[in-house]
Amino acid sequence: MNRRILQTIALAFATSVVAFAAEAADIKNIVIVHGAFADGSGWREASDILERRGFNVTVVQEPLTSLADDIAATNRVLDLEDGPTLLVGHSYGGMVISEAGHHRNVEGLVYVAAFQPDKGEDIATLAGSQPPAAKSIKETADGKYLYFDPQAFAADFAADLPKADADFASRTQVFAAKEVFTAKIGKPAWRAKKSWAIVATEDRAINPDLERSMAKRAGSQVTEIKASHAVFASRAEEVADVIETAAKGAGQ
Repeated sequence: MNRRILQTIALAFATSVVAFAAEAADIKNIVIVHGAFADGSGWREASDILERRGFNVTVVQEPLTSLADDIAATNRVLDLEDGPTLLVGHSYGGMVISEAGHHRNVEGLVYVAAFQPDKGEDIATLAGSQPPAAKSIKETADGKYLYFDPQAFAADFAADLPKADADFASRTQVFAAKEVFTAKIGKPAWRAKKSWAIVATEDRAINPDLERSMAKRAGSQVTEIKASHAVFASRAEEVADVIETAAKGAGQ
């Protein structure tokens, strides 16, 4: 094999490696999974910020009827993505992305004031291990769904949002089927893919120390933000910064 052929092969190989690296690092799709007692509309500001920065953002409106239903809803959205995707979950959404994160399009995971479970864990067990400050979750009359007490919603869920916004969020909250809090997950995607975590230091819905311990166990890159459980809305710019950093780092 002459030198010219060797040089051509070497150049082609180098070009393919560079192209692959560029493609792997070029994550432009972001899929967000909201938590319980909320819907995706609270992510509007963070989504707009990310769109202005050149990302394609989709927010999953999962039904909160069961963990399996919510994972399926997320996978349906992931199926529509046209390439590498960063999957973001808030609160209960962390349970969802830990399973849905196995999807072929997902390159990395971001947990925003979220549960970050290991295999066989559920929300009830995790929350019970380090209880939150809030005691505001109630059952519906039929005992099948849970909701956040509207009278305590502002203080315990969204203390750093304007009162009008917090009050509106309390009135538009999505009730969650009781079974989602006891559903256990399989092997979490964070064991195979890079992850980032935001700890909301003033969180009253999930103990901030629990957020820290779960993130440490998973080896996530952690950012602490002084904010309530509604950090995605009250500190939208800072949350968008973390998501952008993750999108740039997940494929590398």
